[in-house]
Amino acid sequence: MQNAIQSILAAEAAAIQSIPLDNPFEPAVQRFLESARAGGKVVVSGVGKAGGIGAKIATTLCSVGVPSIFLHPLEAQHGDLGVLGVHDCLLLISNSGKTREVVELVHLARSLHPDVRIITITGKRDSALATSSDLVLWTGDPAEVCPLGLAPTTSATVMAVIGDVLAVLAVQLSGFTRQDYALRHHAGYLGAVAKLG
Repeated sequence: MQNAIQSILAAEAAAIQSIPLDNPFEPAVQRFLESARAGGKVVVSGVGKAGGIGAKIATTLCSVGVPSIFLHPLEAQHGDLGVLGVHDCLLLISNSGKTREVVELVHLARSLHPDVRIITITGKRDSALATSSDLVLWTGDPAEVCPLGLAPTTSATVMAVIGDVLAVLAVQLSGFTRQDYALRHHAGYLGAVAKLG
């Protein structure tokens, strides 16, 4: 069993190392920061495991000074699309790039705000979602470590890591400080540590 665990960890680590470095990470973060400076936000969306990762990315961006929310694409079709403002940008997450609700969100968002900027995290660079986006952050499309090749495992890991790269770059490109962090994170251990700086 230990050998099996080691092989899983090795496969996940290799997938992270294989995330393409030529992805437009910096342009994506610059789009986030432009939206924030204009009074807008990053609206993150995805379904299932990708949606869970999207919610985490949104909260991490908030904590480093980039206003962000998570929008469920199904709820967007039932009125919640109203949260999308003219200065916002969309960050859409779908490993296949074919998730129906997410692809439909592109059309709905552009019907509301034709100039909305769309950034996608996906495993499929030639997918419908990727081709309709302004910027595509490709995961490298790693094979799942799930023995069935079905459950989102490795693909979810690399999407989460791409989210971390975006958040860290946002700190670096915006000049965000520990004091800025402390203003947004008052409670708990991290709040106490941030205030010491």
